[in-house]
Amino acid sequence: MKILVTGGAGFIGSTFCDSALERGHEVLAFDNMETGFEEFVSTAKENDRFQFIAGDIRELESCKKAFHNFSPDWVVHFAANADVRQGTDRPRRDLDFNTTGTWNVIEAARLAGCNNVLFSSTGSVYGEPKVFPTPEDCPFPVQTSLYAASKLAGEAMIAAYSAGYGMTGLVYRFVSIMGPRYTHGHVFDFVKALKKDPSTLHILGNGKQNKSYLHIMDLMEGLWCGIDNIKKGSFEVFNIGHDDSLLVDQSVDYITARLGISPKRTYGGGERGWVGDSPRIQLATEKLKKFGWTAKRSLKSAVEDTVDFLDSNPQFFEERD
Repeated sequence: MKILVTGGAGFIGSTFCDSALERGHEVLAFDNMETGFEEFVSTAKENDRFQFIAGDIRELESCKKAFHNFSPDWVVHFAANADVRQGTDRPRRDLDFNTTGTWNVIEAARLAGCNNVLFSSTGSVYGEPKVFPTPEDCPFPVQTSLYAASKLAGEAMIAAYSAGYGMTGLVYRFVSIMGPRYTHGHVFDFVKALKKDPSTLHILGNGKQNKSYLHIMDLMEGLWCGIDNIKKGSFEVFNIGHDDSLLVDQSVDYITARLGISPKRTYGGGERGWVGDSPRIQLATEKLKKFGWTAKRSLKSAVEDTVDFLDSNPQFFEERD
C-alpha cells in the first residue's frame, strides 16, 4: 500500500512513517520542516520504500503535484498548527493550517484518485462538556479555542467529501500524545524550564487541570486498527485516549522524580492555563475498542518515556530560526 503522510517529519507523523515502513508499505512524507526535524526521518530515509518531499499544506498546487506524482492509496494527515496557546495571538494561523490546509489536502487527494483520508483531530473539539468520559456523539458545546474550531471545520469538510465523493474519512480525536520525539506541550515546557532552573517551576493555571494522555505507540496501534477495519466509503470519528487521567500536578510529580529534583512550584492561578484550555479532558474510547484496540501503556510510563527522550536530546530545546 502507498501512504502519503503530511507532517511526516514531526513527532507523530515520523513515528507513523516508521510504523508504516515496518508493515511493508511504501511511504511519502510531506512536510514544510517548520516544526519537523531531519533527525526524525533519518532512519526512514535509509529505506528504499521511503520518500521525502518538502512541501506546505497551505499551498494547494504544491499538494496537488506531490499527491499526483505519488498516487497514494491513503493520505494520513497530521500536518497542523498545534500550538493551542498562541491561538488568540495569531488567529489566522489555525485557519490557514488546520482548515484551509486540510481542504487543500483532501482536494489534492481527490484529484490524485485517492479515496482514503485519515485526519488527526482533537478532543478539544468538545470544549467543556458535561459528560465524562466524553463520547463521540456528545452534544457539542460552544468552541473555546481557535485550534479546536479549526480542527472541527476540517472534520466537517472531510465528512462532506465522504458524502459527496464517496471517500473514506477516518477522523481521530486525540488526547495529548507523549513519548519519544515529543517536542511541544507541557512536558516539553516543564523539562526545558527545569533544565534552566531546577529549583523552581512555574505552572500555568492551578495545577488541578485533569487531562488524559496517550503513549505514542498506543496511538500507532489505534490508527492502524481503524485503517485495517473501516468500511470503505464511510465516514467515522473515533476518540483515542487512555482510560486514566492525570492532574497537571501529578504529571509534574512524575517529571521531577524522573529528573531527580524537587523544585518549588508556583502557579498562574485559575482553573485554566491559557485562553481555550479545558480544565478536564477525558474521552470515551469504547467505539475504537470494539475493533480490539486498547491502551496498553500507563500514563506514568508515557510521561517517563517523554522525559527520558528530552533529557537525552537537549538539542530540541534550542530555538529554531
